[in-house]
Amino acid sequence: MKLHRSRFLALSLGIAAFASSAFAAESGFKSIFNGKDLSGWAGQKDFWSVRDGALTGQTTAENVLKSNTFLVYQDAKPANFELRAQFKLTAQNDKNQANSGVQYRSKMVDAATFVVGGYQADIDSTGRYAGMLYEEKGRGIVMGPGEKIKIGGTAADPANAKKKKTTVEKLPGATPPAEILAAYKLGEWNEIVIIANGNHLQHFLNGKLTADVTDNDSENSSKSGVIALQLHQGPPMTIQFKNVRLKNLP
Repeated sequence: MKLHRSRFLALSLGIAAFASSAFAAESGFKSIFNGKDLSGWAGQKDFWSVRDGALTGQTTAENVLKSNTFLVYQDAKPANFELRAQFKLTAQNDKNQANSGVQYRSKMVDAATFVVGGYQADIDSTGRYAGMLYEEKGRGIVMGPGEKIKIGGTAADPANAKKKKTTVEKLPGATPPAEILAAYKLGEWNEIVIIANGNHLQHFLNGKLTADVTDNDSENSSKSGVIALQLHQGPPMTIQFKNVRLKNLP
């Protein structure tokens, strides 16, 4: 096909601009999964493998987990960063129950069974908890999906004087859960983005803000730690991650 010179030049400039924009969007990011094997990651090999170019965690009726386990990234314990990845979570059970998550700024609790605790961007098979902040082995559920909150510390729990309760203030600017659910492709590939900068934490699911947290709880907050991928105990399920990229922030 013969193109007019001016049209050819415009097309070439357009392609170049697109390529430049795409590169700029990923500038500073490093791939932390090679797409072939578990190099740089550690976990229980009875449950974790690489399948179809993706980090894959799976439980079956014959291979059951007694407690949550994690695939842990070995090469860094980042503080301020942006993490991008694609995930697909599927349940192989009649109840459609499956749960996973991406741990960050976390610490090893049990090295033998690869159990970690800390911040988690939650993932579940129904969208009920998708993208919210959960703290594994810590403060637990401190918010719902899409909320913008400020964690102010701990105070005596009126319901139990021996315990302390995390104080949480809900702020304006939340994403309606219905918007998150509409954007979430259940059982298909989705993109998750985590940004941790100082005490400000943000999660995005397919471009939707699912968590915006300012953590002022100096006793329980974390400044740095491992990145890890969760395989949850329970009915048979499969979680996969691919295109995992990390960018350190100042």
